[in-house]
Amino acid sequence: MLEPSSHAQSHPRLSEHTHPWLAREGWPFVACAVVVALAATWLGGSWSIPLWLAVLFLVQFFRDPPREVRAAAGAVVSPADGRIVRIEAVRDPNTDGDALLISVFMNVFNVHSNRAPVDGVVERVQYRRGAFVQANLDKASERNEANAIVLRTAAGERVSVVQVAGLIARRILCYVSVGDRLARGQRFGFIRFGSRVDVYLPRWVRPLVAVGDFVHSGTSVLAEF
Repeated sequence: MLEPSSHAQSHPRLSEHTHPWLAREGWPFVACAVVVALAATWLGGSWSIPLWLAVLFLVQFFRDPPREVRAAAGAVVSPADGRIVRIEAVRDPNTDGDALLISVFMNVFNVHSNRAPVDGVVERVQYRRGAFVQANLDKASERNEANAIVLRTAAGERVSVVQVAGLIARRILCYVSVGDRLARGQRFGFIRFGSRVDVYLPRWVRPLVAVGDFVHSGTSVLAEF
């Protein structure tokens, strides 16, 4: 069951949240890994090598390069880096309307920051407790822990963006509240360690991607109004 999200409100407001190339969400993880690796190196022994490899993995996981949105007006950009795993006509559980669902699966080697697919005002933020099944399975959309944002565009269309936890992911971070205005491609959240993002668009919107396509947040166009 979806519920109003206090989860999102427990984090910094969007206007206060800035980030460098290495996402702030990863600083504690990277710092701890570096300290452990340095200690192992100081003590000596080749067993420190796996620890430095772990540092490199964390740095690549939490990288968050800037993205320049150049899509034409009316374009819907991807909210996440990853692979398209589902395109289907469904009922949007967040708005109870007919919708076109496009799902993007992120593995541990993708950038995990999430960006707004369209310009719009946040109408609703809802958090759902749930399971942690493998995120590239269709049932993950219905069963997994998730956080949904409903955006209303200037034309009055409603677009839902749902951050879905995965098998390893245990932390969904969302930095928006009701009433916030998001620009297309603007960063609004982060999911740690593998997950997916579902986008529910008006049913009549024309998709421009296919299942299996690889997309990048803020730059790849999923569909157009």
